This record gives sequence, structure tokens and C-alpha cells, in this order.
Amino acid sequence: MALIVRIDVDRPYGREPFLRHVASRVSSDFWWPRMESLGYLRELKEMLRWLNERGARSYAFFRRCTLPDESVLELMDSGQHVIGLHLENSRSFKTFLREKEDLERHLGRRVHAFSKHGSGGRRFGRSHYAPYEPVKYVDWARKSAMDLFLGNLEDPTLEPEITDGLRVYPSAFWLEPSWRDTGRFPLEWLVRRAKETDIVLLVHPENVLASSDLAADFQTLTGAITTRIFP
Repeated sequence: MALIVRIDVDRPYGREPFLRHVASRVSSDFWWPRMESLGYLRELKEMLRWLNERGARSYAFFRRCTLPDESVLELMDSGQHVIGLHLENSRSFKTFLREKEDLERHLGRRVHAFSKHGSGGRRFGRSHYAPYEPVKYVDWARKSAMDLFLGNLEDPTLEPEITDGLRVYPSAFWLEPSWRDTGRFPLEWLVRRAKETDIVLLVHPENVLASSDLAADFQTLTGAITTRIFP
């Protein structure tokens, strides 16, 4: 059994320092050019290099403001990672399709997996629709012939649902402790669980790279536990 590594690419320029934080916010709400000098997707690139060094594979989910540039695509392709949509505007099936098609047009290839930006409540960006409605997303996945939806619930004991070629993992083991019951689900629990069944490990590059402890945990887990991508 294995880890399903889920990377949600939320911020094009991370959180720090202040100028990069501002660039991330403006990119999300309006537009900001992709600037290598400012470290566009710098945290994601570092994370992909770690994975590639270990022969570990992942799913990386992109917003409209974090579309992969050529250097990210090279790292993704060399490590045989999978690109997915990180859905923002989930108001309707129409807005879902628009985001999916925008990403596919950027990539020049089909996208078969997606996740949702935000878990309900707070609004993260001008185009973000905050409610979290997974039943709708599963229906949209079927209508658009996608084969994987990774959900945002915080109970990693929940079992996946697999029907008619669509895999739905309703929950994840969030590496960042702010979204995890660390007493009930310490890292040791994840290691044991991954020996028994496939389990989603959810990370955000800007958070993991901002903490030496989280960075070390991520590298240890992805180096010690087999990762998998579905065919």
C-alpha cells in the first residue's frame, strides 16, 4: 500500500517576504506576471526536486494564478507526476468546465484529476467560491469523464469510493498540523496506515518550505513510504 501525495499549489509566490506575499495576493485577485526573479512557484519546484531525487511521484493541483511554467513542467514530466485542477470557481458545472478547459489549453493535454480550493467558510481570492460541496464535484467529475477527485475532509480513516472508473478520496492526512488532529493522527499513525491501505498525504508547498520541521517530515515520509499514481 502507498501514499497518494497531493500537492495543492495555492500561491504563485509563497508567503514571504512581504513583496512575494503581495504578488501572490494580486495574482490571485487580478494579475501579476510570472517572474522567475521573484521566485514564481519556487517552493513547488523545490518540493518536486525532493520527490524526483527519491523516485517518488505526486499529484500537483494548480489554480489559474499558479499555472505551471516550463521549468515546473520539466520537473513534473521527469518525475512522472500528474497535473490536476485546483478548482476555485465551483459555482456551477459551467464554471468548473471553464477552469478545467483553461488548464488543459495551457498544458496542451487532458486533465483527469482535481481537488477543491478551500473547505468552506473563508473566501480565498476574488474568483473563489467558498462553499465546499463535494457531492456536486463528484457528479461533475462523472459528467466530464474525470477519474480522480481528492476531497478536503480531515478524517483520514474515511474510505475511498470507487465506482465506474471514478476514484473519490473524501479525506486526507494533512501534513500541516493546523488542519489535523495531531493527538489522534500523529505521523506514526500515517506510517502504520500506509502499510495497510492507500492514503492521501496533503501538502501546500509554501507552508512546508516555511517550516524546517515540516520539510524534514515531508522528505522522510516520501523517502520511506512508497508513493503511487493511478493508471
